[in-house]
Amino acid sequence: MPARTVVFDSIRKHDGTAFRDLLPGEYIQMAGRAGRRGLDPTGTVIILCKGGVHEMADLHKMMLGKPTLLQSQFRLTYTMILNLLRVEALRVEDMMKRSFSEFHTRKDTKVHEQGISSLTQSLSSLPEVENVGQLSDLVSYYAAVQELTHTRAALQKRVMESVNGLKALSAGRVVLVTNSVHSNALGLILQVSSDAMSRTFTTLVLCERQKEEERPGAQRGAETPTPEELLSTRVFLPDGPCSHTVEKLKAEDISSITVKTLRINAERIIDDYNKRQMPRFKLDPPGQAVTKATQELLRLAESNPDGITPLDPVNDLQLKDLDVVEGSMRVRHLQDTLLTFTCAHSPKFTQQYARLKQRMLIQDELERLQYLISDQSLSLLPQYEQRINVLKTLKYVDDSCTVQLKGRVACEISNHELMVTELVFENVLSDLPPEEIAALLSCLVFQQKTQVTPEINTSLQQGVQRIVSVAERIATLQRDCGMNESVEDFVAQFKFGLLEVVYCWARGLPFSEIAQLTDVQEGIVVRCIQRLDETCRDVRNAARIIGDPVLYAKMEQASMMIKRDIVFAASLYTQ
Repeated sequence: MPARTVVFDSIRKHDGTAFRDLLPGEYIQMAGRAGRRGLDPTGTVIILCKGGVHEMADLHKMMLGKPTLLQSQFRLTYTMILNLLRVEALRVEDMMKRSFSEFHTRKDTKVHEQGISSLTQSLSSLPEVENVGQLSDLVSYYAAVQELTHTRAALQKRVMESVNGLKALSAGRVVLVTNSVHSNALGLILQVSSDAMSRTFTTLVLCERQKEEERPGAQRGAETPTPEELLSTRVFLPDGPCSHTVEKLKAEDISSITVKTLRINAERIIDDYNKRQMPRFKLDPPGQAVTKATQELLRLAESNPDGITPLDPVNDLQLKDLDVVEGSMRVRHLQDTLLTFTCAHSPKFTQQYARLKQRMLIQDELERLQYLISDQSLSLLPQYEQRINVLKTLKYVDDSCTVQLKGRVACEISNHELMVTELVFENVLSDLPPEEIAALLSCLVFQQKTQVTPEINTSLQQGVQRIVSVAERIATLQRDCGMNESVEDFVAQFKFGLLEVVYCWARGLPFSEIAQLTDVQEGIVVRCIQRLDETCRDVRNAARIIGDPVLYAKMEQASMMIKRDIVFAASLYTQ
């Protein structure tokens, strides 16, 4: 309720695990009550400083920090899936689309639909691509070029992120630089940043003495790649006077790490270049260290015009990962394949490739937008498919996802539906007396840890073993269907700590005596027995559906045996 003043005794709380400062959302929720609407012009919030004045950074974070992000608690359960499969008017996918977990991906659906309409019109207005004669393999050539480009980029990314790759990129290493400004230009590593998230490489790059925007390669992305260009390893050699530049490159700007290294004074080169960027020293000639490094790079380019041998990811850098090995093999195969295409020899190759590229770019974007509005983009879809496979294997649904008898029984179970259904159909409960059935079912509702081992008879011990066996079988099947929960974690959720307590309660012992049989708090015992009555009703309904009058009568009796005395006394708060 609102108040004129809100007083914080402390800004720390225990969240069940450890003490921590209040989160911004928690602080705003409590402090926001200060000030009664229509009565107080302002509200006052006071924080007591019992142990000293709080740090300003902690107060700033608590009061002005980012609020905790809302996370969807929507979970797919077997009962939900089975109930939705029985309703023809609503699909499970439609329910997932309406959940908050899919809100961020579905909020732009109308924008995507408009984009699809616009792209479809653009695609229909494009001129057709010729694919006859020498151009018959143009589409295959385009696909090979795209795959080669992406495979090279992925392979180089793995190299640049590897420990051995970073070791090779020390000061003095010669690399090939390819980006929007440079094309196969020789570069010399001067410095590597320590930021692993956005690592940069300060590099001396060989170039011509002209303005940066006029350097070769600035329009490289607009060219039509021929096999000779894609396979060419020729390094950039200035046509006129040679110059240099020092740039901070990203990992993707380095196309190759060569076997060559040069002895340099990296700090002196960087300082000299930075000095000459100042207006006062802009016309000064490069220092000796810069001149020597530039001449060495130019000498390498002139003596190796067809390219410098790169470090092999597998043999030289010792990257033995399967992805790296397969990527290297795939690059070599694609390079050999490019020479077999005939479309590159056609006089219309440049024009038709440009048309095809434009059409394919629109087609790729169209497919991306169609995927975003389709069911396949649902983040919960893989989990749904995994659970469907489990249900099909256990015969809860058939191959057409029609709910069968076991599925109808599971629909009546509110908790641990697979476990209870399997216990009913395997007659684990039918041969036991009602009090033992109630005791065994307590493992479905009791979730606390206990240090007391219950003393149970042989019949209950056998029942426990059968329940564990069923749980292991279900957990193993779920793992085989791709679900992440381990067998041990699934079995561990069934706790038998209240077996003796519930058994004695069902046999008529007073609550004061059963409370001495366990170290669990009395309130938890009461809550578990109350929830156990709900489970007994679920099993009774399951027995009614499958037509088992014996189990139905036993569950009716078990419910009556535990539903007595103080555990089910009327509450003053709810009555």
